Amino acid sequence: MQSINEADHKVVEDIERAGEKLGRAKEAIGRVIFGQQPVIDLALTSILSGGHGLLVGLPGLAKTKLVETIARVMGLQEKRVQFTPDLLPSDIIGSEVLEESDTGTRHFRFIRGPVFSQLLMADEINRASPRTQSALLQAMQEKHVTVAGQRYDLPRPFHVLATQNPIEQEGTYPLPEAQLDRFLLEIEVPYPDLEAERRMLFATTGPAESLPDAVMTAEDLLAMQRLVRLIPVGDSVVNAVLNLVRSARPDGDADEFVRETVAWGPGPRASQALMLGVRTRALMDGRLSPSVDDVIALANPVLRHRMALTFAARADGQTLDGVISRLCAKLG
Repeated sequence: MQSINEADHKVVEDIERAGEKLGRAKEAIGRVIFGQQPVIDLALTSILSGGHGLLVGLPGLAKTKLVETIARVMGLQEKRVQFTPDLLPSDIIGSEVLEESDTGTRHFRFIRGPVFSQLLMADEINRASPRTQSALLQAMQEKHVTVAGQRYDLPRPFHVLATQNPIEQEGTYPLPEAQLDRFLLEIEVPYPDLEAERRMLFATTGPAESLPDAVMTAEDLLAMQRLVRLIPVGDSVVNAVLNLVRSARPDGDADEFVRETVAWGPGPRASQALMLGVRTRALMDGRLSPSVDDVIALANPVLRHRMALTFAARADGQTLDGVISRLCAKLG
């Protein structure tokens, strides 16, 4: 087990200060986004862990507003791309244009696309063609793009919060499983509760729009991302991560229920996502280390898009959330 000794008092102080600052950030976001605190927490977890998030929800649930608000509160440069079937990779990455100088000489100049931002919102990502999806997802993984043999590094930090409508299938290109795996978390956006929707009515139909203040900067975020990786993780939490992920794979060591229910399970990226996610949850709460409860809390958003049910299991009415909950119950 890793541990913090007396020489690491600065790390402890940094964790406490980061927890306080993140608390103010969540409060600022909550003044604009009503009744979606779990969604806010998971979106921040994706970013603080150094990853990307996939927001899945029906139209009109403030997914776009959430991304804009997070960017403003965290002091990040934000850009938005509306994905459509005719969107080209160059519309995201950028393209070269031929220019002629006053002397008559010609040269190519690279015009950067919206991917060159610190927080990119990919709105309705499943509406773009696989070619365009792949261009963005490669940038998400490699953190750079290559145009005409020239490498261009993306800004730091660089994060993507993509949205997806779960009910519309016409004119969509579902993300392949290997590309879904690039997202650290899949975040379900539910309907707001009654009180939240009541507040929303007054806040959004009044004479002035409420804008949050910036609480952080990009440099603060980078420092917190480094701090996340310094948070110690106990053996019990490491074992819980490994047991959960490995128990979801329908291989020879799996129990009969998993072999009959799960068509394919999560790979090592799921373990990595859980390790980073539980550390981030501890940081957001100002705690010095994560617990098994953090593993259980992140099980669904980490595993849901990294596994699939068999046809027979779907026919029997099984759901991924139900299977994951059953696996979590074994962790105690």
